[in-house]
Amino acid sequence: MDTAVLAHHAAHPLSKLFYALPNFQNPSGITYSLATRQAVSQILADNQTFLIEDDPYRELRFLGDDLPPIASFNRERAFLLGSFSKIVAPGFRMGWICAPAPLMDKLVTAKQGTDLHSNYVSQLIIHRYLQDNDLDGHIATIRAAYKQQRETMIGMIEECFPPEVAYTLPEGGMFLWISLPPQLSAMALFEVAAKENVVFVPGAPFHVDGTGQNTMRLSFSNTAPEQIEVGMARLATAIKQMMVTR
Repeated sequence: MDTAVLAHHAAHPLSKLFYALPNFQNPSGITYSLATRQAVSQILADNQTFLIEDDPYRELRFLGDDLPPIASFNRERAFLLGSFSKIVAPGFRMGWICAPAPLMDKLVTAKQGTDLHSNYVSQLIIHRYLQDNDLDGHIATIRAAYKQQRETMIGMIEECFPPEVAYTLPEGGMFLWISLPPQLSAMALFEVAAKENVVFVPGAPFHVDGTGQNTMRLSFSNTAPEQIEVGMARLATAIKQMMVTR
């Protein structure tokens, strides 16, 4: 987060809200530092700008120290969002939101006018699960698995990828971000990698200005370490083929 740029835009009279995903961001895997969180909160408070803090991955930290939400520094103008899909089961697309009562009243009215209410059956299932099961124990299991899978993926990058390839080192979440040499296109690499029976998410759609053609997102959350090793070796082969031809 470039706080100087944020301060410039937040001062504009038409700037009303700021959306942030500060923990293990999708797609990059990066996390805001404590200093950045405090600076963002102060900038928004100074300009009376609302914060929408999207935090579905917070519980999935397996390295480093837990950091407070940005919303905790300025609760009056903050919406904090989360999701049960990341910590209970991916099939339950059920989210939650915390906000001050005056803001929550408006949200409830808006939601009732949109879809009446969230999926009632899913709410009942999740409610029963939380009553009858050890959620913290379940999250600990997920964290341990994701940590191992993350370490396997990064280990394969260090072992097999060309040194010109850069990557992030997420402390949690589900994703890491790859930057190929500037002359390579991730979309072109996708076609080559598919022939090696491995695919990924090209990074360009995550950008709003047409950049990022040489970037891509990898997910370590849904694949066993043994499969990650095979897939990353195939991806390394595809990258090396591209670098030879380009």
